[in-house]
Amino acid sequence: MGEASGVVKHIVLGKFKDDVAPQQIHELIKAYANLVNLVPPMKSFHWGTDISAENLHQGFTHIFESTFESIEAVAEYVAHPAHVEYANLLLPNLEKVIIFDYKPTVVQL
Repeated sequence: MGEASGVVKHIVLGKFKDDVAPQQIHELIKAYANLVNLVPPMKSFHWGTDISAENLHQGFTHIFESTFESIEAVAEYVAHPAHVEYANLLLPNLEKVIIFDYKPTVVQL
């Protein structure tokens, strides 16, 4: 297996703009979740809002996590027309965003 193979997590941290209505956020999240049905390399999708008592979220309100089988699969997803169309809907509604891809690593003790 090459260095690029193995599960990759695609994380998006976002803060919606204050004027984005809750119903619009709900619709955007449903459309994000539906990408699993439209983009074959995307294997799963989860999302949530900050529930930490530490208050270190720096204003970010939502996290979105997608799972892929490889770095190449993430690249295919990013270039896929359904993802491009969705990103053009989502990003204008975000005040700030962080996108982070990583390969989960098990620590050997």
